[in-house]
Amino acid sequence: MAKTTDIRPRSCTLYFLPLRTRVPLKFGSGVLTEVMVARVSMLVEDRTGRSAMGWGETPLSVQWGWPSTLPYGKRQAAFESFCRTLVQAWAAFDRWGHPIEIGHDFLEHRLPDLLLRMNEGATEEMPWLAALICCSAFDIALHDAYGMLHQTPVYETYNADFMNADLAQFIVPASRAVFSFEGRYPAHYLRQHPQQRLPVWHLVGGLDPLAEDELDGHAPQDGYPVLLRDWIQKDGLKCLKIKLRGNDAAWDYERILRVGTMAMEEGVDWLSTDFNCTVTDPAYVNDMLDRLLKEQPRIYGMILYVEQPFPYDLERDHIDVHSVAARKPLFMDESAHDWRAALLGRELGWSGVALKTCKTQSSALLSLAWARAHGMTLMVQDLTNPMLAQIPHVLLAAHAETIMGVESNGMQFYPAASAPEAQVHPGLYQRRDGLLDLSTVKGPGFGYNVSSINRRLPKPVLSST
Repeated sequence: MAKTTDIRPRSCTLYFLPLRTRVPLKFGSGVLTEVMVARVSMLVEDRTGRSAMGWGETPLSVQWGWPSTLPYGKRQAAFESFCRTLVQAWAAFDRWGHPIEIGHDFLEHRLPDLLLRMNEGATEEMPWLAALICCSAFDIALHDAYGMLHQTPVYETYNADFMNADLAQFIVPASRAVFSFEGRYPAHYLRQHPQQRLPVWHLVGGLDPLAEDELDGHAPQDGYPVLLRDWIQKDGLKCLKIKLRGNDAAWDYERILRVGTMAMEEGVDWLSTDFNCTVTDPAYVNDMLDRLLKEQPRIYGMILYVEQPFPYDLERDHIDVHSVAARKPLFMDESAHDWRAALLGRELGWSGVALKTCKTQSSALLSLAWARAHGMTLMVQDLTNPMLAQIPHVLLAAHAETIMGVESNGMQFYPAASAPEAQVHPGLYQRRDGLLDLSTVKGPGFGYNVSSINRRLPKPVLSST
């Protein structure tokens, strides 16, 4: 039965905000030096004609969402073109309901056809992950607009008071599960009292210098650290995520050893290792972990989890990973498109799910509920989120039961980009004592407080009005 709180999208406006990194970010086989950020405003209305505006933002991380030998410019152009297509598609999406209901329907019934059309005649098809990234800014704006219309923090709406459908309408348990999602809502799997201060993970990129003898004279002179030890001391870091190659065991082992040794010297508590889909044989990871256990037991003990060593297409690359998960918690990242991917991953041996708002807020919440119901561990990972994109990202971590805080590295790679937002939410854009502080994020929607942020936007790229 329809609720009086139901909304539908009415119009959308798209902006592109280009950013350059202060230092290159290497992960897997890709190197990121620039990114186009998609910002979306969405107007929604309820059945009485009341309307409200919401905002969503996502960096269009081409290298992460579409790893390929296809020239970067062609892939970026495809991302931007697809975002333009989504402006009209979302504005014309005549579906009433709660944002999760609308967002789920769009992902299930509209986005696949749009991607199919986008890929007609293409020399290389844009992957589903890339389509999700483009769609996420619109979906996030939808959730924000709903909260703004009802003057309620959007996380207080993920329950029976606001939703027409329970989780059983969106997700199903694993075949041998002894529970049901009937009568259950996302709120049942979220923290009742969200964390106000979160432990924060620093990303150690594949090109990040660890010592002064690695500097080439081109390091930025902008007042921010360059060397890892300086970052640890400045921000009081306790958690380091190490990007690895996945195809060079000697380099990867040495990298873990060097970062781990420095971490012990500086009082860091936790490490994680991220291979970004470059490993094809579990023995590669197992051998490395076993060697660490024998030769560097303290560093081995500091590794809290291992992230996405294997190709993200689980259907195509059906790799049994139970042996890795038996050694350390093993988290899906690029693979975790939605709850169905989590289901398949669990069968293959993955023990955890890394959530990202860039796969849409709607899908992240459904994946969170499915994973927690099945005893999988959660993490919330960064897409090097700047500006407004940082806020829904950190809020998701604050409301989820993550294994340890949240990853946040936008302040490493383009700190100046978020200066206007940092004036209003200083604790979200600077890490202090190894923590992020969410205390300023209050009010309806995602609590952006956009009216107080002195952000001058460029001219819209496209508007449906």
